[in-house]
Amino acid sequence: MAPITTDGLVPAPAVADDKLISAVLPVDGTSQTPRRLYRVVTNPLQPGDVLRTHAEARVTNDCGRDGGSRYTIGVGWHLWAYSYTDPLREKGPWWQISHLMGDNVDPVRHHMPLHITSMYRVPADWPTGHRMVINLQADAHSTAWEINGGRDLLTVDDGYGQIIVDHFTAPA
Repeated sequence: MAPITTDGLVPAPAVADDKLISAVLPVDGTSQTPRRLYRVVTNPLQPGDVLRTHAEARVTNDCGRDGGSRYTIGVGWHLWAYSYTDPLREKGPWWQISHLMGDNVDPVRHHMPLHITSMYRVPADWPTGHRMVINLQADAHSTAWEINGGRDLLTVDDGYGQIIVDHFTAPA
């Protein structure tokens, strides 16, 4: 992959949002069931613009705390984008704009922060002036997920996350 730089570009207004969308992550046996935690709609974009996205959240593992079995849960998180033509889109087409991140939250750790940052160049065929929606998604999974009946949830802690998109564009 070619390096992404902001050479020749200037800062444009940034956007941010801290409204939590999903307050829980259902624990299951697969890493293929993500939930959207945060989303932000960009300002109008031009082909070749660069977006630097930073997102963070925090999860809490209370699974089994009320008399069930306590266990370690894997959490994976990543950034995805889609066209603003359908602002509340739940299903594709989405495309991934970051690497995958992952870590384990055991009962002793209890709280786990999720952080991710990514640089993304707006594609050459992007419609001029069109906006994009950037999403932080996460998934909770464990080989022990059925130990308490398969209904365990990780809490996504409200007030501990946000998504920020810094925008760089060609000078006017």
